Order: sequence, then C-alpha cells, then structure tokens
Amino acid sequence: MKTAADFVDALSAVALENTFNPYRDICPVHDAANAAELRRTNLWRCLEACLNGGADTIWVARDLGYRGGRRTGIPLTDEAHLQDASSLFAGAHLSRSTIGPPVAERTATVTWGQLNSIGKPVMLWNVFPLHPHAPGNAMTNRCHKKSERLATWPFMLALLKLLKPRKLVAIGQDAGLALADLQIDVSVVRHPSYGGQADFIAGIQDIYDLVPATPAVREPALPFAEFA
Repeated sequence: MKTAADFVDALSAVALENTFNPYRDICPVHDAANAAELRRTNLWRCLEACLNGGADTIWVARDLGYRGGRRTGIPLTDEAHLQDASSLFAGAHLSRSTIGPPVAERTATVTWGQLNSIGKPVMLWNVFPLHPHAPGNAMTNRCHKKSERLATWPFMLALLKLLKPRKLVAIGQDAGLALADLQIDVSVVRHPSYGGQADFIAGIQDIYDLVPATPAVREPALPFAEFA
C-alpha cells in the first residue's frame, strides 16, 4: 500500500461478518447504485489532499457509525458536513452516496465545529475502519471485536507509513488504548457523545491553542440522529 489508491483498493476488498464495508458494500435501503465507488473516491480524495497538503495529524476514533462514515466514506463526517470536508481537504469534491434526505449526526457536528476552527487538513480515521453492527440489524452500532481490529490493523499501520504524521489525537478512551503501543505521540480527548461534548471541545482547543468560542456549536438544519 504505497499510494492512496493502493490503500483504498486494499480496504475495499475487506469482508468481515456483521460489518459493513462502505468502500465495498451497498446498502439496499439507503445507497445509490454506485455508492461504494463514490465512497472510495471520497476517501481517496481526502487521502490525496492530506498527502499533498502536508497534514501532520490524524484524528482517530473507534469505528465507523451507521449515520456518519458508513454513509459518506469519511470517518467522523456525516452528510451535513461533506461541504465542510470538501473545503478543508483542499477543495476536493466529495459526493453523497445515498438516496433520500441527508442525515446529520451530533458527533460529526461537534467534531466539524472544531475542525473548521483549526482550518487546516487533518486526516480522519478509525481504529476499526469498517462499520460493525449487531447480527441481523445493519442499522445499529456496536464496538468492534479485538479479532476484527487485528484483522484490519495493517491499514492503521499503512496510513501511518503513508502520511508520516507528527501526532495522533485519539477520540475516546477506546481509541486511546488501541493506539497506546504505537511509537508516536498520542493525545487522548474525550469522545463528544453521551455528555462529553464540552470536554472534547476543551481538549481539542488545548491541543491546538484555540481561543474558546463564545457561541454554542452550530448545528445543521437537518434532523439529528443519535450519537454513533
């Protein structure tokens, strides 16, 4: 996996039980016919923008959520923030891959509030790069298993080799524990879900020396889903 294209191609070949690979699989309810191709292109464009723009930090959460990265192909990013992602990633054109009304996610909204404040490319990733769901119920989120993480860990290592980041920001303790053994600087911030929004924002502002914003986090004018 020496290039962004190699990385995306290899990831699109992964198939694991009770997971949805957005770069390979098609949801029969919510996806357009070419959804997997669009999500592969989205991820490739973000990777290329980070490689060309010298992104020196990767934000790493736990796994893809079914209302965010599963639909867009971009971790920590829902459809309400695809335009924000396009702007941050050097004007890369990122496309919706689903049909019907776009879906917003609170975690993505809080995350992108901080990314927009930083104003420079940050690669977004997950410890487990697919969407793990409960058996027989694809529209749920579950924590990935250790065996699943080990099966896909080469992608984490390949991403580090590609981008050569100066720093990792682990979003949540689960991600922090998974990254603890890597020989790279890792800062752990609280995940913004379940009452962690203020702590997450404070943690990011401390890392990037941001001045705390007076207004509350702006939320898109879309029906919010639960945290994922």
